[in-house]
Amino acid sequence: MSNSAPFISAHGSGPDWQSVAQDCAVQLKAAGPEHRLGFLYVTDHFSAELSHISNFFKDMIGVDHWVGTVGLGVCTTSKEYFDEPAMVVMIVPARESAFRVFGSVTDSITAITDKHASWLSNILSPLTVVHGDPRNQKINDLIEEISSETEGFLVGGLTASQQNFFQLADDLSEGGLSGAMFALDEIPVQVGVTQGCSPIGSPHRITAADQNLLIELDGKPALDVFKEDVGEVLARDLQRAAGYIFVALPVTGSDTGDYLVRNLVGVDSETGVVAIGDYVTAGDQVMFCRRDHESAIADMKRMLNDIKSRTEIGAIRGGLYFSCCARGPNQFGSDSEELKMITSELGDFPLVGFFANGEISNNRLYGYTGVLTVFL
Repeated sequence: MSNSAPFISAHGSGPDWQSVAQDCAVQLKAAGPEHRLGFLYVTDHFSAELSHISNFFKDMIGVDHWVGTVGLGVCTTSKEYFDEPAMVVMIVPARESAFRVFGSVTDSITAITDKHASWLSNILSPLTVVHGDPRNQKINDLIEEISSETEGFLVGGLTASQQNFFQLADDLSEGGLSGAMFALDEIPVQVGVTQGCSPIGSPHRITAADQNLLIELDGKPALDVFKEDVGEVLARDLQRAAGYIFVALPVTGSDTGDYLVRNLVGVDSETGVVAIGDYVTAGDQVMFCRRDHESAIADMKRMLNDIKSRTEIGAIRGGLYFSCCARGPNQFGSDSEELKMITSELGDFPLVGFFANGEISNNRLYGYTGVLTVFL
């Protein structure tokens, strides 16, 4: 990285945002002029005050650029906050030439590529940190377009809230996708993805489908194949599969066996049709997978060991972690176990993130995953 100043993080919880923000500002007192960008994530208890909070930090610590959003939970080094008013903050030392913040786009990314064309032409492929509104039906397309048009790698997540779906990229917005691009020649990173579900059985070829309906797999009724894969106990009582069995769509061309997890919406025992949470076509592949504590821990360890193998000891300066809101205490335990695993394997470093309604890595929108980015 071009700047030797440290990343600095802060966090806190409490009934009113002013006192929590003040406490965080004290934790950030070492901020200097080289800290030009901040990440800010709040739980939905503070969602209505996100703009006020970012303006407070601008005034108090002098960091001009802020990006962030709202999560059902937020996280920092070895700590998770769920179901309580909380915020996490991290400030980044970076030259003005090392990053660009871009405002919300809703159905086309032209505003990003036009405004930042000169900057993009003078850097290596960017890392783009994005936050999106899950209510926008074009989010998948926007993610793919930004990746393609900038020739960059995306990380991020979709806002998760019970009330306000705000994103912050200098200004407050909702309904689209916004964030910041980083020049990888100035701010190097490593990225890892961990799945919360593990496949059961082998991939199946879809031989008949209609939108989100699996009609035939390998030439047989989809429900028959489903029952064969999940086993006799679940096959006898399909209600027990809810929240435990999911669908995995293998990523075409992946050399790592990557897959996208989607919800199992329902089954029709009369027609043998299985409904899933995404559109598919005949010729695609599909697997069934299970979500459980042991699978999540095993794959988390795999991801962390992979990042460790690609990173020199002591080289990590900061991090971002975007995890599914169904993970955290719902899958790992109530004592911040998911975040403690990161510290245990990679060491103690400033980190912030949130528990999202969909996680983004490269050009794809995932579910039930964790996406870890470490700055070097």
